[in-house]
Amino acid sequence: MVPGEQSGLQIGIGRYARRAYGFDEVALVPGGVTLNPDEVDITFALGDRLKLPIPIWGSAMDGVVDVEFAIAMGRLGGLAVLNLDGVHTRYEDSAPIIKRIAEADKATINALLKEVYREPVKPKLISERIRAIKAAGVACAVSTIPARAQERAEVVQQAGADVLVVQGTVLTARHSSKSYHHLSFEDLVRACDIPVVVGNCVHYETALELMETGIAGILVGEHMRRGGMRVAVITDGGMRIGADVCKAFASGADAVMIGTPLAGAEESASKGFNWGMATPDPNLPRGTRIHVGTKATLKEILLGPARVDDGSQNFAGALRSALGVCGARDIPEFQHVELVIAPSITSEGKSFQQAQHVGMGKG
Repeated sequence: MVPGEQSGLQIGIGRYARRAYGFDEVALVPGGVTLNPDEVDITFALGDRLKLPIPIWGSAMDGVVDVEFAIAMGRLGGLAVLNLDGVHTRYEDSAPIIKRIAEADKATINALLKEVYREPVKPKLISERIRAIKAAGVACAVSTIPARAQERAEVVQQAGADVLVVQGTVLTARHSSKSYHHLSFEDLVRACDIPVVVGNCVHYETALELMETGIAGILVGEHMRRGGMRVAVITDGGMRIGADVCKAFASGADAVMIGTPLAGAEESASKGFNWGMATPDPNLPRGTRIHVGTKATLKEILLGPARVDDGSQNFAGALRSALGVCGARDIPEFQHVELVIAPSITSEGKSFQQAQHVGMGKG
């Protein structure tokens, strides 16, 4: 059958599209029994080596995660991923570079991004950054593009990293190229004593193929390998507020990776800006700089207490409350709660909020 044909959504002669839903279009169904939010378990484990009190990862964005931010997030119970292809491993002191990017005007920002990312990545700085994070007594996760994953694996492990994230715009287990050697995830996993997480991936069958390579986690999917090893699902992208995070877990996530909400933390590297990881590509720079503004401390964003009513703070508290309302004792139980399609959830009963620009009407 043609993909999407079952849905009946024909978008052209002989072409069909499957219906997908955004976070704003679905809602959670409360359970028959509710639980005390303080007594639910929201911890996350990646194999036997990594355990986190809160299942929230910080996306490997240069404007968000530097060494100091990674340490701060680790001390709060989460895990921030440091980009090994970013400015923090290209410059001995990346702070002035980040400041230049944040202060550049719109007419010069794209040229500036191209300029600063022409500086080569230095293996020495990779080791130094990882050791600095580990010296603070927190877990360290680093991200690399697939083309550099194999050569960096040994350096990353020797420096003491706890997780290696191999991240591209779209990744598959099978890739064809006549001009360069493609990374084998099976070989990479065998060469690593630390968990390997791979993403991004959007297609179900592609996710299953990647899971079969032996990786410990994937940015979106769910699967139990034949050996009984669970491949963790980490949802990445599109989550702006606590409600979005809760719906991601209810849809099957074991953890979430967020970027833009964390860019608004006082501790973020750029103090209120972010730009994508695809910035280094000189031919197609897609690292558009976004101004988020400084919103709150990292603790308030992750753990609260919230000072605002728009869901942008206390993500862990929102998740605990959702588990309690749905009667789920832990994340695995929460992954099976009922969801309903509710496309009017952002407008139903919200007219006064929108008119007064409060709560969900602030946007």
